[in-house]
Formats: sequence, structure tokens, C-alpha cells
Amino acid sequence: MVEHFIQHIRSKNLFDLENHYLLAISGGVDSTCLGYLLKEAGVKFSLLHYNFGLRGEESNGDEAFVSELADTWGVQMYVQRASDIDFQTPGKSIQMIARDLRYRWFEHVYQSGNYSGVIVAHHMEDQVETVFLNLLRGSGIEGMYGMADRRGHLIRPLLPFKKSQLEAYMVAHRLPWRIDSSNQKNVYKRNFIRNEMMPLIESGFPNALELLGGSFQRVKDTGKAFFYLFEQWKSETIKHEGSYQYLEMQSVINLPGRSSMLYYWLRDYGFSTADISDILKVAESGSTGKLFYSSEYSLNVDRDVFILGKVKGTMDAFSIDETDILFQINGEKYEVLHMQSPVTIDKSSQNAMLDRDKLAFPLEIRTWAHGDKMIPLGMKHEKKVSDILIDMKVPMIQKRDVKVMCAGEEIVWLIGLRISDRFKCDDFSKKIVYFKKA
Repeated sequence: MVEHFIQHIRSKNLFDLENHYLLAISGGVDSTCLGYLLKEAGVKFSLLHYNFGLRGEESNGDEAFVSELADTWGVQMYVQRASDIDFQTPGKSIQMIARDLRYRWFEHVYQSGNYSGVIVAHHMEDQVETVFLNLLRGSGIEGMYGMADRRGHLIRPLLPFKKSQLEAYMVAHRLPWRIDSSNQKNVYKRNFIRNEMMPLIESGFPNALELLGGSFQRVKDTGKAFFYLFEQWKSETIKHEGSYQYLEMQSVINLPGRSSMLYYWLRDYGFSTADISDILKVAESGSTGKLFYSSEYSLNVDRDVFILGKVKGTMDAFSIDETDILFQINGEKYEVLHMQSPVTIDKSSQNAMLDRDKLAFPLEIRTWAHGDKMIPLGMKHEKKVSDILIDMKVPMIQKRDVKVMCAGEEIVWLIGLRISDRFKCDDFSKKIVYFKKA
């Protein structure tokens, strides 16, 4: 066992024998055995023990046992004790609260000292249980990865070992450990898998743990290949313009596994698998203009393209004085230039050249509102801004970001889209104000 353990940690390069680590220890067979193995391997460590007090004197007995181990091994021991108020978190199970408390404290001790990692005693059964729990929660391919030997400063050197191997080592060396009576209670999902599911599976498949572990490893390798290819596809097909991302529907809608492709694009922006299903239904139906929201982002299904953008708060109106030389909206900067005729007219809709003598400063910039009207360039009559946006096929997700520039009550520029015919430059214009995207 010791030789196998040392060979494993060396092959994975999990420890530097010159450094000092923290071992999370409950007093149970897993973490206690790990402590003995680390001592045999020459790894230097201190102990972390969290006494939750959930089993009364049994919990205190665990702490006393670990304290004796610390003395026997000649190592430092950190102890944290929970209070009743620590478990008063509505909507969370005691197990989840305890896990959060434990790992937050581990992190605190790790950050406060000169340590190279926190060692935990997860073994092969814990790995299989974790994957089953992930699958039962509806996880995707990453849920089948299981736990890594090392993630950040968290180190798991026992993942290749079965619990029976750890117990056999302890018995062979006549080493004691503590038994947690709560592990026999099936009220916890993990305990149900451990005490009910796994014995049943192993009764029909004696090598179930090894077989499952191998399968999970192959799935993990397949997953790495998928994400490598996915990142290539994403960089080639998703276009970034300003604060928006664009994905042409045909680039994904006919792909095998299109739900996964959409999900892994959108999940980092807060969208769930249920959202993806609804998005695809709308796209397949041919509906346009539908918006889907996460907490911070929205996705617009617009004709033949998906448009993703951040949900922006309502912009406060602000004024531009004649002396201003720059302003910014929606992350875009505009220069304010004052010119004398004659000039070459800039016909780009992104910019605006307006007749200074027809303007009344200060100008106001605000978000457009329903009921707003203007006379678009080239027309003689007023038209609703909402109708102009429809005619210009502005996607729903972008309509909310459209701003107008006003002189008094009149709209002089639908910014970035259309100027007002009433304020355009003509042959009689002498002074010109030029709003140019910087």
C-alpha cells in the first residue's frame, strides 16, 4: 500500500517534500490512513479538524482522537468548532452547510500561513458517488469528470484507492480510527448511494468500482477533446461587434448536438439547459424578436441570427454644451467638432453633420421613448421612432440601447442610425457641428 501510494503521488507530482501542507482530518479511517501514508512518504503537514458538534460527545471524541494523533505524529493541529447559528441557513441541507463551513475555514487557514496545499482524503468510492450525484442532478459531460487529483491548492492523493484498501492497511498495522455513526443513515443522498446503490451494483459486477473509474476517465478524455473542438468552432463562428455577440442560426441549428453547442456558449452568461430548449423551439418555429433573459444578459432570436448582449440599466439623460468636445454612450465615444462650410458631407449613419444655426444648445441625449417622432433624412413628414426602428430591422435586443439627441423638444439625431431632415446641412449652411465616432 505504501509503495503504491508513493508511486502514485510521484507520478502525479502532487507534493514537494520541501514544502508544508495542511491535512483535513476527521478521525475516520480515510483521513487517518492518509495521515499515516503521508508520514511514510515524508510529506510535511499540519492537521485541520472541524468539530461540527452534530453528534454530541461522539464529535468531541473525534476531536480528542485527532489531538492524540497530532501529538503522536508531532504535528501542529488547527481546530474549528461550529455553533448552532452556523447552521441557520434557510433552504440548505445540514450537509451542504457543513461542507461550505469546512472549506471556507480550510481556505482561511491556508491563506493565513505558508502552506502549499490542503490535502483531503477522497478515495475511489467518493469519486464514483460524486459522479452518480452529478448525473442525478442533471449534470452534463463535465459532471462525469469526477474530482481531480489536484485542483488549485486542493490535493486528493487517494482517488486511485478503494476504501477496503485503506481499511486493510489500518487493520494490518493495528492502527485505530473513529467511526462516524451518521455515515450509516440514508437520509443523505451520498449515504444512500454508498449504502444501498453501490453494494447492489457490486453484487452483480464485482469489479464495478474499477470499471466505472475507467469509464469516467475515458469520458473525461472525450470531454477534453470536445471542448478543444468547441473552442475552435466558437472562435470561427461567433462574431463580436461592440458589446454584442452574433451567431448565425445556420452555423448551429443543423449541427449534431446543437443543444450542447448553444449551452456551452451561453452557460457562462447565466442561461440554463431549460433556456436552451426554449430558445431552440423559438428558432425552429421561425418566430423573430423573442428575447430570453438571464440575470445579466439577454439573447435575441432575430430572423437568422442569435444576438447576445448584456442587460443594461436605463441611462440617465445628459446634456451636451457647445463647449464640449467629447461624449460617450453605450461604450462608444463621439467627438464634437465645429466646422465652417464648405465641407464634404459625411453620409455615414454612424456619424452626424448638423446645421449649427438650426440647433439650440445645450443638446440632450436620452433613451428613445414610445411616442417619440422625428422627420427622417429624405422625408417630409414625421414618423414614429418605433416605426423607423422596425423599418431598419433593428433587432429587439438593440432597440433598448438606441439613444436620441434632442434640441429642445425635437429629435435631431437617432444616434448611429438616422439624422433629422430638418437639421441636415444644405447649400445654405455656414456653420456645422460634426458628431463623429472616435
